[in-house]
Amino acid sequence: MTLAVSALAWGVSSGIALGVLWWRLAPRVPLVVRPEGSSPQTYQPDGYLGADLGFCVLAVLAGTLLAIGLITIRRQQVLAVLGWGLLAGLAGSLLMWQVGVRLGSVDIEGLVATTDVETVVDAPLAVSMPAVLLAWPIATAVVVLVVAVTDWVASARVARLIGPDLSQPDAR
Repeated sequence: MTLAVSALAWGVSSGIALGVLWWRLAPRVPLVVRPEGSSPQTYQPDGYLGADLGFCVLAVLAGTLLAIGLITIRRQQVLAVLGWGLLAGLAGSLLMWQVGVRLGSVDIEGLVATTDVETVVDAPLAVSMPAVLLAWPIATAVVVLVVAVTDWVASARVARLIGPDLSQPDAR
């Protein structure tokens, strides 16, 4: 129960905090608003890619820290750590996305309907590559996998150095 509460508490709290951080750090795309509609100020705005990369970096960092924290709590229960880590990572990623999008929202349709002259505003913050929402759970899974494999290799090395245990009936 401690693992589940810890995982979900970390996922929710860090998801909200990282959503605010993503909103503050993400580059903005200048958007030209005219009475006919809106369009980016440049032909290929790189701000969308920068916002997605910023989201991905923050999510990978959070996923790595989540996995390390959960493994520290319950190292012997790797499957439980993986399951709760994936669930907390997905919840944190979705919360991070929603908090950032809500804080960075702009009513473009309202601006288009009410403007008479061309104005430049910051475009709403959005994730243009939905796959970055999976960066947090994937980072958590990779860290858990690496720790599980290193534990398996270490236990195999110790078993090989000690030799077969003759007190076990299957060791002959």
